[in-house]
Amino acid sequence: MKVKFKLMLLALLALNVSFSQEKDEVLLKVDGEPIMTSEFLRVYNKNLDLVKDESQKDVDGYLKLFTEYQLKLKEAKRLKLHEDANYQREFLRYKNQLTKNYLSENKVTEALVKEAYDRSNMDINASHVLVRLDENAKDTLNAYNEVLQLRERVLNEGFDAVKKDMHNGQTIFLEDLGYFSAFKMVYNFETAAFNTPKGEISMPFRTQFGYHVVKVNDKRPSRGTITAAHIMIALEQKDSLLNPEQRINDIYKKIQQGENFESLAKQFSDDKSSAKNGGKLTPFKSGQLSSTEFEDQAFALKNDGDISQPFKTEYGWHIVKRIELKPIQTFEELKPTLEARVKRDSRSKLINTAMVNELKKRYEISYNPEAKDYFESILSNDYFSRSWRLPEDFDKDKMVFTINDRPFTYNEFGRHLMSAQRTYGNKNVPFSVVVDKELDKFFERSILQYREDNLESENQDFANILKEYRDGLLLFDLMEKEVWNKASKDSVGLEAYYNKNKSKYQWNERVEVVMASSANEANAQKVLKMMKKGKSQEDINAELNTDSKKNIIFTKGTYDINDSKLPTSFEVKEGVSKIYDHNDAFHVFDVKAVLPAGNKSLEEAKGNVINDYQEQLEANWIDGLYKRFSVEVNEDVLQNVKSKIRNQ
Repeated sequence: MKVKFKLMLLALLALNVSFSQEKDEVLLKVDGEPIMTSEFLRVYNKNLDLVKDESQKDVDGYLKLFTEYQLKLKEAKRLKLHEDANYQREFLRYKNQLTKNYLSENKVTEALVKEAYDRSNMDINASHVLVRLDENAKDTLNAYNEVLQLRERVLNEGFDAVKKDMHNGQTIFLEDLGYFSAFKMVYNFETAAFNTPKGEISMPFRTQFGYHVVKVNDKRPSRGTITAAHIMIALEQKDSLLNPEQRINDIYKKIQQGENFESLAKQFSDDKSSAKNGGKLTPFKSGQLSSTEFEDQAFALKNDGDISQPFKTEYGWHIVKRIELKPIQTFEELKPTLEARVKRDSRSKLINTAMVNELKKRYEISYNPEAKDYFESILSNDYFSRSWRLPEDFDKDKMVFTINDRPFTYNEFGRHLMSAQRTYGNKNVPFSVVVDKELDKFFERSILQYREDNLESENQDFANILKEYRDGLLLFDLMEKEVWNKASKDSVGLEAYYNKNKSKYQWNERVEVVMASSANEANAQKVLKMMKKGKSQEDINAELNTDSKKNIIFTKGTYDINDSKLPTSFEVKEGVSKIYDHNDAFHVFDVKAVLPAGNKSLEEAKGNVINDYQEQLEANWIDGLYKRFSVEVNEDVLQNVKSKIRNQ
């Protein structure tokens, strides 16, 4: 049930599809609280494209789900779950993230998008030196000088020598970053790397992590997007006698002998998600996979259909086959995607000025012409030694400017000036310059903050999504408390439910086998004869396989009789089987044991039992909610809703 509920939340958090109504009416009341027709239609319509089962589009059925959703919200608020500190913290974190996405909805400049596209056509291999610095650190000079000194050492001694001496993984980092392209690093770092010529080291620059210098080792055109397939033998094996390196080499010999790559992947690859598709992987670019070695091996293949030699990564031993290589798409094809990424990326800060200008046109703004002169008059030279304070007779409630009906006061700007003085140490610039510069910063920050604070009332789409997440998160906490945790922790109830429904949890018939596989039927015939004579796996390997040629591969395991590794016509009985032609190879099975169908123990079926027990608990709990809270449906309005939906 937990999974089903999460899926329902995902549906509720899908992209909004608006529904226009001339008249909004109360569709139902839950414990006296009215729920409007517009709210029901909004969530109904936006989920319409997500459901494939026509029965789920039934209005009455959907109204029942919607009503139960509202009942759960009532219960969550009755239990005051919305006041929980963890809930509030998680909701605020999501709201802040969602707000960032909506605040960057201004028009993105063509230059930024074009720059991102040009950089996407290039891969850069770089190393960097980083001296860590708190993002809000006031004193940055020491860090700057330290990274500058490390730059000189790298120039004179070489990167590896300085790394060995200085890297401590806490305050000083010297790291090889491999190849990367646009959007893989924070924008400041990306820009420094792309602007530094190959073989050179940049001057120090700042990111939120500290001060860096970047050494560009190589620049190359993008390798494009590759579609590849692989066969993987995991390093950790259940069969302690199976040597992963030997197994991958045996498979490679079979490929060299002309056996089909995809068939061997289906038979032997330990990457279950790709094995069923003949080893085929989702297309990827440089830097997208967690293994650089795997990427390099794949991109090194020259032609479609080429196959690598076995190689090892941290995940296992692999053989990779190139299926298709596509160059990077055109600018016009990628432009919509790039625009969306630029809006989310740190480079969006570059277009804050354009946004501020847009907001100036949107809001009613008035300025106090006396404010500048006043703040110039109260500044003193103490400002440049970071010891300036606001005067005692400071008129903190006067207005500097207003945005719509929100005044921004002398007190707010005064605190801003107090904070900003740290950036003017020993500069002694004219007071008028300080006030002008800081007033511009304060205004920009204020107008952006005003938009953020009022986003929920200004943007209905944002308000809808935020409400749905607020409610969805609340319901998740409620379900965890009232259903999921109870089901998993109630061992007595769980056992009683299992005993009552034991017939639901059954093993299918299974077989414990040793399977011998060969691409050659004649070799399979030899294995069959040798197995029937009682020869061991070791004896058969010694007779039929050589260092230069792998004719037979053995696999041990216990399989459900419906497992894809077994032929559909497989005869379930102990002993040596006939030869089966399956998955483009010939197989002989030595069936060691037939495990009959029967009841699973509670431990064996625990996951399914918990899930079913949760469903029962939830059904009983919802019945209780209907008794606790009243539900009134306006039948006349409901008929109007059905009519509107039919006519859409």
